[in-house]
Amino acid sequence: MCTDTAPWFRVYRRTILQIILFSIGLSVVQMRPSEVLAGNGRRPNILWIMSDDLRPQLGCYGDSVVKTPHLDAFAKRSLRFERAYVQCAICSPSRNSMLSGVRPNTTGLRGFGVRVRAVMPDIVTLPQHFKQNGHHTRAFGKIFHIYAESMLGSEDDPQSWSEPLQLPTVPVWGPQQNALREQLISEARAQGKQFKHPHDWPRAETWDDSDVPDDQMQDGNTASMAETFLRSRAGMDQPFFLAVGFLRPHLPFNAPRKYWDLYDPDSLSLPTFRQRPKAAPPWAVTQGIVKNYYNMPLFESIDEAFLRRYFQAYLACISYVDACVGRVLTALEASGHGDDTIVLFMGDHGYQMGEYDSWGHKHSNFEVSTRAPLLISAPGMKCAGTATRQLTEFLDLYPTLCDLAGLTSPDHLEGKSFAPLLIDPTASHRDAACNEMVRAKRIGRSIRTEDFRYTEWRDRRGHLVARELYDHRNDRKSGYLETVNVEGQEEFVETIARLSNRLGKLVPHQKKLPTLDK
Repeated sequence: MCTDTAPWFRVYRRTILQIILFSIGLSVVQMRPSEVLAGNGRRPNILWIMSDDLRPQLGCYGDSVVKTPHLDAFAKRSLRFERAYVQCAICSPSRNSMLSGVRPNTTGLRGFGVRVRAVMPDIVTLPQHFKQNGHHTRAFGKIFHIYAESMLGSEDDPQSWSEPLQLPTVPVWGPQQNALREQLISEARAQGKQFKHPHDWPRAETWDDSDVPDDQMQDGNTASMAETFLRSRAGMDQPFFLAVGFLRPHLPFNAPRKYWDLYDPDSLSLPTFRQRPKAAPPWAVTQGIVKNYYNMPLFESIDEAFLRRYFQAYLACISYVDACVGRVLTALEASGHGDDTIVLFMGDHGYQMGEYDSWGHKHSNFEVSTRAPLLISAPGMKCAGTATRQLTEFLDLYPTLCDLAGLTSPDHLEGKSFAPLLIDPTASHRDAACNEMVRAKRIGRSIRTEDFRYTEWRDRRGHLVARELYDHRNDRKSGYLETVNVEGQEEFVETIARLSNRLGKLVPHQKKLPTLDK
């Protein structure tokens, strides 16, 4: 357990003591989580930084190949979450869930293109709640991700922000590939092609390694806008909530060439476990979205040299994002608000880079897709540089930030504050984390406990069509991979019954499928 003297930690210890005294019949005056996190009676700022398709492949998570000096330095003053899980491993539903505080199972949003307000018009989102309580709220880049032609989402949630969302002013495809994409769009339109779904739009090639300054690609441009905003807040008393959404390392893998030069593709090791999990249903894993890109070879004909280049591209994008994060954190310090700002960095879900022979994919209930990096730093935190292995859900972010900022949480929230973990990283939090996915018109609901991952698949009528059970006590040699579905083994009958009951209580099956993946 950490020792500390910061005011907000003392508030929490005092609150715990109050509960104990109350339980033995003593009268204690209730204390609020309070506005004194920064020690000056002022509510803290929030800096929320999100990276797209980023799995926990960072130096601070133990990866010895990737170059992430800025995030590694940030981790030394943060609490690192080793087992943080998203509620749906797709960009839009994952973001809708964490920013609304509601499970996909409640909203029915498990796919692209539907705003949370379409099903819950009066929902108060996380930034909106801070806005209503006096924060100036701004957003740059990919935040809610309402899918549109831009691949970022030109629609957003205006109610959440004090000023309109700002998107990057440079093309999503990079200097080399944007001209090709425009040509492909013109050719398709000349042939009468209609673009009715975001996936219908022509795509350029898989990556762009142009030798250009950072700001001539999207994430550098986003970082520049965030820097400008932070400079404008210097000397200002009104607290802010700043959301910065970086697109990389989402495909297309576009990063300035200097980040590619950090990695020799011939020296990169590809995943060793590239077969499907034994006894898994066929729809549980698919090959990925790489096939949608221009001039992409057939999956069966892709060779090892291409895969190493592909891995180099992913790592280059991570290093590019790392540099952009470093710029934003430096701007925060220069603004004078480094000591009164809660900073979060996260991925919006995991990613499959060859595991299960799936490349450039995340749409699954597996560990590699649902587990994402999460780093949190708060003023005065004495547990900086440590990690917690407690199970957490990204759904918990909303109530946690409310607690840390001294705000009352809205009644609709379905998450649980993990603020106590910032005092004691070993404190009890959750015994399970849940997520869900729609594949082949089947809903897969999954529960992760200390030792197991259990998944149920049901069809439109609610009929059980498949089960998966992975024993992480035996899979630990494979890291976080699930390799063998043991659902059919007699020794696990009681375990399955227990986990099925627990899953049904946490995430009841909903027959309705409002949004389906294509």
